[in-house]
Formats: sequence, C-alpha cells, structure tokens
Amino acid sequence: MSRLLVTGSTGQLGREVADVARGARHHVTGLSSSEADPCDLTNRTAVMRLVERSRPDLIIHAGAWTAVDACESDPERAFAVNGEGTRNLVDAADEVGAHVVYVSTDYVFDGTKDSPYVETDETNPTSVYGQSKLAGESVLGPDHTIVRTSWVCGRHGANMVRTIVRLAGQPGDLRFVDDQIGHPTFTADLAPTLLELGRRRAGGIWHGTNQGAVSWYEFAREVLLAAGHDPDRVHPVATADLQPPRPAPRPANSVLDNAALRAAGMAPLPHFRGALQDLVGHIEAEAATPSEPR
Repeated sequence: MSRLLVTGSTGQLGREVADVARGARHHVTGLSSSEADPCDLTNRTAVMRLVERSRPDLIIHAGAWTAVDACESDPERAFAVNGEGTRNLVDAADEVGAHVVYVSTDYVFDGTKDSPYVETDETNPTSVYGQSKLAGESVLGPDHTIVRTSWVCGRHGANMVRTIVRLAGQPGDLRFVDDQIGHPTFTADLAPTLLELGRRRAGGIWHGTNQGAVSWYEFAREVLLAAGHDPDRVHPVATADLQPPRPAPRPANSVLDNAALRAAGMAPLPHFRGALQDLVGHIEAEAATPSEPR
C-alpha cells in the first residue's frame, strides 16, 4: 500500500483518481480548498505543512484553475495557481522524496500543426491558461512526470458531455464548432494511467488521451447518439462565427499522439466511444434517481 496525495481532490479528475487509488487500497490524502481540512495551492506554508504531515510516496497533481476564459482576464491568479502553486507543491514533494505526476494540457501548443502533437514538439501557448500550465511544467525536474491531456470529461463535476446531454433534452437545434479537433478524454481511463505512471516513477513528458480524433461538432453528434437522440440536430459553426466571441483563443488542433506510452510498452487509452457510453449511462441514471427528501 502506498501513500498518495491528490490535489484537486474534489474536482472532476482528482476525485476520480482518489476513488481509483482507494479502490486499490492506497492511503489517499486530498488537497483542495473544498476538503474538510482545506488547503490552497497558493499558500506555500500550508502546502509544505500538509505534505510534511502526510509524507506521500506519490503526488498526483490534478488541481488547477482550468476556467480558460476567466484565466484570460485574470492572468495574475492563473499564474499564481497553475505556476507558483505547482512550484509550492514540487518543492514540498522534493523535501519528502515524493514523486509528482503533473497533469498538463493540450493548450501548451498553438494548434497550428497539421498532424498530431508528440511529446517532443515545441510548445507555444496562445492563451493565458496555456501559458500558466506551461509555467507549471517548467518547475518540475526531469525525474518527475508531466502528463498532457485534452477535452476531459467524467462522472464528477461539470463537463461538455453533461452540457450536451442537458441541451439534448431541450427542444431546438444545437451548434458546435467544426474547426477545433482533439481527443476527448475520460477520467475513468485517465486516472489509472496517471497512477500507473506514478507507480513506475516514469519521468519526463507523456501524452495521455483517449483515442479518436473529432471536432466538437462531431463529438456532440456522438453524445446525442449515445443518449438516443437524433444527431442531425447538431449543426456545425466556425469558431470565428461564435457569438459572443470567446475571450481565450483555442488550439485548432488539440490532437495529442500518445507516442511515449507506446514506446514504453504501455497501451494508449482506448477509443473514447466506450467511455462516452458509460458516462452517458451514468448521467441518465443520475437523472432517473429520485432526490432524497429534505
């Protein structure tokens, strides 16, 4: 049994990681401002104290400020959380000899490449969010692990699948951009991969995504199909035609090749359709469950 610290432990990915780790009988400590014992990544003293007290063997750093458009209007907070917050955690990890797995993002690339991005491609983030996550990458030593992922969805918290399922239950057509492509990634598949890389203490940069490259328009159609709705209700729109325009630029190409996983003899995450069907089933079961009386 290992001792794990999971940041963002009440969030979409962190909660999934904590659930999987506890299911494997690891001892898990959560770091989040929403935990019973709250801790903010930007509070260096509190982070150092929590890591010293829990003395983890492994830290899965899933905590981040991921509100892409909000980051654009508040770069100071974005860099404080995603950059300096990561530095606080890595410094604390080094003090106790813990290995860090840092969850990064496709937004570290500018999206102009005409083929999938591999781990050795040059980064060039065009948004504050991407720049702040790259700042986080820069504070990890070569023995720690960086895992870039994209388009994350899961059972916990808000995400695009939940949004599309909700919209599909309302009348009218749906419009999604067809000029941004990526790999939808599901926490049920990503969480075990993060834990395995951590178990191996696999240093360096890795890409971890489900397989199957789609545009948001194509993905919305897949969600409607999985939910038993007519996918032809979804219509394509160009990013430039979105109203109102989004403050933060999005990479047109977010497809991440999982080349390092293959080279290490690890299977890439499976195609997204199976995980999508499971998640839609979970969302529908939630909706069908009567709420507890107050």
